[in-house]
Amino acid sequence: MSASVVFAPLVAWVLIYVLAGLAAVLVAFALWRGLSGWWLRGLALGALVLALANPALQEEERQNLSDIVILVVDDSASQGLGDRRAQTEAAVAAVQAEVAAMPDTELRIHRVGDGAEDSGSLVMTALAEALAEEPRARVAGAILITDGRVHDAGLVPNLPAPLQVLLTGRQADWDRRIVVKNAPAFAIIGEEFKLELRVEDIGAPPNLGATVDLTIAIDTEDPVTYSVPLNEDLELPVTLPHGGANVLQFSVAPVAGEITDRNNASAVQINGVRDRLRVLLISGEPHAGERVWRNLLKSDAAVDLVHFTILRPPEKQDGVPVDELSLIAFPTRELFVEKIEEFDLIIFDRYRMRGILPMSYIDNIVSYVRKGGTVLVAAGPEFGAVDSLYRSPLAEILPVAPTAQVIEQGYRPRLTDLGRRHPVTEGLEAEAPEGGWGRWFRLIEVRQTAGQVLMSGPNDLPLLVLNRVDQGRVAVLASDQAWLWGRGYEGGGPQLELLRRLAHWMLKEPELEEETLTAEVRGEAMTITRRSLAEAEPGPVTVTGPDGATVELAMPMVAPGRYETVWQAPALGLYRLEQGDLTRVIAVGPATPREFAETIASGEALRPVAEATRGGVTRLEPGTPDIRTVAEGRVALGRGWIGITPREAYLTTAVNVVPVLPAWAWLLIAAGLAVVAWLIEGRKGAKAA
Repeated sequence: MSASVVFAPLVAWVLIYVLAGLAAVLVAFALWRGLSGWWLRGLALGALVLALANPALQEEERQNLSDIVILVVDDSASQGLGDRRAQTEAAVAAVQAEVAAMPDTELRIHRVGDGAEDSGSLVMTALAEALAEEPRARVAGAILITDGRVHDAGLVPNLPAPLQVLLTGRQADWDRRIVVKNAPAFAIIGEEFKLELRVEDIGAPPNLGATVDLTIAIDTEDPVTYSVPLNEDLELPVTLPHGGANVLQFSVAPVAGEITDRNNASAVQINGVRDRLRVLLISGEPHAGERVWRNLLKSDAAVDLVHFTILRPPEKQDGVPVDELSLIAFPTRELFVEKIEEFDLIIFDRYRMRGILPMSYIDNIVSYVRKGGTVLVAAGPEFGAVDSLYRSPLAEILPVAPTAQVIEQGYRPRLTDLGRRHPVTEGLEAEAPEGGWGRWFRLIEVRQTAGQVLMSGPNDLPLLVLNRVDQGRVAVLASDQAWLWGRGYEGGGPQLELLRRLAHWMLKEPELEEETLTAEVRGEAMTITRRSLAEAEPGPVTVTGPDGATVELAMPMVAPGRYETVWQAPALGLYRLEQGDLTRVIAVGPATPREFAETIASGEALRPVAEATRGGVTRLEPGTPDIRTVAEGRVALGRGWIGITPREAYLTTAVNVVPVLPAWAWLLIAAGLAVVAWLIEGRKGAKAA
């Protein structure tokens, strides 16, 4: 029970204040006049003012409520290091026993694991959610059992009671880790750039020397090991070997005694891009399809196109003096001797041997291809003539031989069985308009001598042939009619897509390689894709996880030449995929998850938060502290103990309100006091007379 006086005024408080002031003035006037009953008159006026205020006695029936202590347990991955998990469970049991022994005190336990998408330990978020579930007036304290490596320390809830942090881990813990300080998302192929990283020991490491062996590997290349200084920033020169995703792996050997080796390796994925693609396009003569190649190459802002059209061959004798011609002389020596190595792709578009290029220059082109260059021949009727490119040293790298026959009839290009599986032409049939691709009307009859036939014409004659020559690549398109698709003749066809893929295959873009093993990661789901031109199925893929565990996954066929499987990665980190002689490294999330970036237990991030509530940080290594009750506003932390603040909350179950006096009683009191004052003053006046 609890009693108190409340007021339910019969008029507005403003009027009561005015009347009280007026009464005070009247009492003062009576005192000034020397009236002996002034104090009785004052009591009478006070009784009238109280009557208007209507005082009442309020009695509450209360039910005492228990105090609540919130315990948030950090169950994130870093809590599994060393004996932290055992420390945590022992502390939970001790806190449960201590709170159970306290009268009218309840314990609420909330456990929080790793956040989604490698967001780390969201302990403060869990604490805020736990506070939102409880009445703030009953919360006597909050306790966090954690290693202090929380990743939302800035999201501090408004705490009504002390916050205590029980810190797991040991002061002797130490760890060796690799920290990649800055790594670009993109880099130019073949150009060196600097990548900063650091190999450091944190915590309380023993004296293990001033250097460490650092192993570096790019994709599946053979790793290289260097001796580097420990605890110093390093600048590593890196050159990307190819376009697309390049995975750079860094690792140091595990050391006995360190708390974990999960952060002894790191990986960075950098996309290799070409600065500018330099393409040399040589058109032997003006024709309808010449602009097809020019438009394709000029539409890409990353392509530097050098285009020459032979308008006036040497044998042309029209009597016009040379000094009156406005044509540009073909710079053969500059292009094919001095700067040939600068081009990424050379295209011969209906070019014929007219003595413009000496045979020694053609030899330079053959050497350029064998060293890694690329040549595309878009053939016309001249390819079967006596002045064909085939009648030059270029023949030794061409995958076809002309028969000198030119087929002039309508036909629809079609994909070969191999072409349906090859990345250059795979899926192009799906882009055909209704009724199929439009017809072409010319085919240069050639005989395949090497390479792969992806498209064919009438009588299954080769139309598009690709070939690898040493380190380079060569392609032959045995028709000059591709421009008909671009004009939409008879519905057209995928002209731009075909030529774009063909050019990118020539430029060795990884996504257009014939034999590839790739993986795409979304969240923790890994989609593994194998592309192969072989008739036999490639078999299962072996996946090696960051912990060294391996698993074999079957890869069913999803399309001709394409095999695919989706696998849920069990943990974040680096995974190695192997199938036959193909190897691929892929990172699920970061190579070093956020939980393992900082592994040494520390309460520095939580100390200011806890001390602001009169709590603090206590290590569990010596043992779990006792729990005591302290008054609100007092320091709730001492040697061997932590404190909570009892809130003495209650629930009101009933309220009884009884007026102090009825209205008639107030009036009777006021009237009686006034009469007594009048009688006293009247008697004194009579005696004086």
